[in-house]
Amino acid sequence: MEHYRKISTLADIEVIEKVPFEERIKALNTYELIRQGSSINPDAPAISLILSGDQYANPLQIKHKEFLAKVHQTANLLHDIGVRSHDVVSFLLPNLHYTHYVIWGSEVAGITNPINPLLEPQTIKEICLASKTKVLVALGEFPGSDIWEKVISIKKDLPDLKAVIRVMGPSEEKEGIFGYDEVITRYNDDKLDSKRLIDPQDIASIYGTAGTTGRPKLAARTHYNEAAMIAIVKLIFGDEVQIGDSVLCGLPLFHANATMATGLFPFSIGGHVVLLSPMGYRDPSIMKNFYKIVEHYKSVFFSCVPTILSVLLDIPKQDADISSLRFGICGAAPLSVDIFKRFEDQSGMKIIEGYGLTEGTLCSSINPLHGERKVGSVGMRVPYQDMKVFVEDMDTLREAEIDEIGSVCIKGPNVFPGYFENEHNQGVWLDGGWFNTGDLGRKDADGYLWLTGRKKDLIIRGGHNIDPAIIEDPLYSLSEVKFAAAVGRPDPHAGEIPVVYVQLKEGAMLRSDQIIDFLREKVGEKAAIPKEVFIIDEMPLTPVGKIFKPTLRRDIIKRVFEKDLASLGDMVKSIEVKVLEDKVYGSLAIISVKPAASDSVEVITDKIKKILGRYTVKYQLDML
Repeated sequence: MEHYRKISTLADIEVIEKVPFEERIKALNTYELIRQGSSINPDAPAISLILSGDQYANPLQIKHKEFLAKVHQTANLLHDIGVRSHDVVSFLLPNLHYTHYVIWGSEVAGITNPINPLLEPQTIKEICLASKTKVLVALGEFPGSDIWEKVISIKKDLPDLKAVIRVMGPSEEKEGIFGYDEVITRYNDDKLDSKRLIDPQDIASIYGTAGTTGRPKLAARTHYNEAAMIAIVKLIFGDEVQIGDSVLCGLPLFHANATMATGLFPFSIGGHVVLLSPMGYRDPSIMKNFYKIVEHYKSVFFSCVPTILSVLLDIPKQDADISSLRFGICGAAPLSVDIFKRFEDQSGMKIIEGYGLTEGTLCSSINPLHGERKVGSVGMRVPYQDMKVFVEDMDTLREAEIDEIGSVCIKGPNVFPGYFENEHNQGVWLDGGWFNTGDLGRKDADGYLWLTGRKKDLIIRGGHNIDPAIIEDPLYSLSEVKFAAAVGRPDPHAGEIPVVYVQLKEGAMLRSDQIIDFLREKVGEKAAIPKEVFIIDEMPLTPVGKIFKPTLRRDIIKRVFEKDLASLGDMVKSIEVKVLEDKVYGSLAIISVKPAASDSVEVITDKIKKILGRYTVKYQLDML
């Protein structure tokens, strides 16, 4: 067993990097990683699918040798249909064992394209058209699922589509539909019929990521990107995750975190992936039994978004033994300092906050397992991937000073070569091969990254990226609307939820409820439908006439804080909330409170801390 240096500081990363990366990477494609992992102990479990949280002790279990056999058969089926290295296989599936067969089998045969099955049919169709989908794999008719209904509604509108593979359903070969279970046994399970030799620079996957239009941009990642990321993850985790260890997967398998951190990584070391039901963390029975599941499978880590920790705070651990759990990884959205501390105190678990994006394959920075974890920071850059903050200065770019806010940029073996559609590659690459993430942040003196905002204006709801354009664009089709701007409203559970500000044309009589009803019909993602509409007299604009969203973000923070602090009632004589731009935190809320004579400053301070500590917004409390 290879042993790894523990990472505590940036200096440890620099020592690790003295070994050339070519000596670190053990495979150059995802197929080889799965083969290597399967060979360690072929009879060990690779996947346990829990169908329901109440039945966690009775999973459907797949051994490593069976998993590799199904990857072979799936790749051979796709090759027989006509899929070659440049062809795209899209899929619409919940978290099933089949999903992993499809992901890795399609990467062996061609290119995999995971699609969120909760998207509306029109958005799914647009993704399939943009990716030139050749084969679509989808869940068949199943109670509580409308996936197959969506497939049937778009199937005839996809000119590049050659076949549909129905998982858990029959074949209709005259219609170009193949039942997976019916046909898969026809194919070899011990070799690739294509005899394909995968070039490390071949595209392995394309994942949708929110962009400047309503339909997601498609980020193309190579086999080398994904193999490199697994080599980097091994260095990050070090000896904390061993051969055969069990990990929990509750994030959806159309999300890069789920497929890589709690998928390919454990598979590559002969590990055991426990799929937390087809619905993942969205299954209430899974959350209710979470700690029992940890105890039963002796799981060593899980990956989640802040909303999951918030839910788990309300789940009693009781007498469950979770001592096997070495850490939990939290990312995809800002984590409240209050939730972080409360969860660690209540569970005794170590939470590691990190930062990643689809374009960086998985992870670009993370707090060290063995060093100082700075709560609110997303940690230090990962080994072999560089990360810098750049500032535009007099039409030139320079590297930011310590604690100076600028654009977060990354470069390294895990960074993708570009978007599937070339028009999205304009303006995102800097000289020297740096990718501009679109996020704003600052680096402190120890090399820790602190995110302060998002230049690309995404709303992050429970780790799910929402492009404001899918809310704003339909509104501009209304003749009464002059300006529309969607922003994220701070939310203690989801981190942010979408709201929209609207300026009407003179004389227009449109109401907020009418706007909400209109958007329910037009927005392609239910999660993106705004919770509130604010009709305002004048939209804040820049000198060149662009909508200035920072003003709106500060306004919504002010509204939320004022509403929540009203619960103090007679304890205070007055409360004033101001939200200002801050060079360190992005936004800073100044709370000025005049206490009532009967209540102590300490009691009021403690209550305000409990109310506002649920949010990620930095605040300053002034007692008058």
